[in-house]
Amino acid sequence: MTNRYVTFVTDEHLIGCISELYTKYAKAKEAFTKRDFNKNKVDVFKMLFDKRFNNLTDEELVEKEIMRQVDRTIVNAIGIFHENILAGVDGYTKVLSGIDIKSDDDKIFIELKNKHNTVKGEDKKSIFLKLQEEIKKHPNSQAYFARILDKKSTYEKWDFSHKGEAFSNEKIFIISGDQLYRMVTGREDALFNLYQKLPLAIDDFLGLLENKEQTTIQSSALKEFKEDICISRRQVIDEITYSNYQYYLGFDKL
Repeated sequence: MTNRYVTFVTDEHLIGCISELYTKYAKAKEAFTKRDFNKNKVDVFKMLFDKRFNNLTDEELVEKEIMRQVDRTIVNAIGIFHENILAGVDGYTKVLSGIDIKSDDDKIFIELKNKHNTVKGEDKKSIFLKLQEEIKKHPNSQAYFARILDKKSTYEKWDFSHKGEAFSNEKIFIISGDQLYRMVTGREDALFNLYQKLPLAIDDFLGLLENKEQTTIQSSALKEFKEDICISRRQVIDEITYSNYQYYLGFDKL
């Protein structure tokens, strides 16, 4: 039967990967409490401008700030989404510990990150040494440090230095997302194909959720603010401002 979405993994696998990512979105937001929201002191003046300049409702304003604060968790989850997708390609497996993905014949080992700027310094060294260890254990193999979102299309030997120490190995490469998907799937435009078909797949997945009467993900922080507002009778921004700055001169009047 012809796939509805992409050619390199089954429809069921792609929907399963989307479902897992949705669950991580939900958990990240649901676990995000009012205390987390206020932990680093919200810029309430920026919120005032955002609300007016962008014509946002109070709920949209809070949701926007919540998504900004949980963004790192979501970025990491999207990296895992790509790991899961590629592990569904015939001949590849997701590794439960150590390297992220490997070929079933132990000739290719992949460590994957979502963005090019999330790994620096000691982390780069740690990844390189981890890949090098796999090369030593499997002499006929090659290893790849992959960044889905990179500054350019890249497939080259990974050479860098850290604290005066040089790191280089003829069998260890740095590779961008487009080249990674091409290498694993054998399809030149595999990542672009995924990009094109994801909206359809996501809509199909959300349609399944609606059939189960599931609702939009709501954070614990938003629920708590709504409960506080029922008691205090403040506006949403005033409630957030009071929570953050009640000890400032005059702010106790809120």
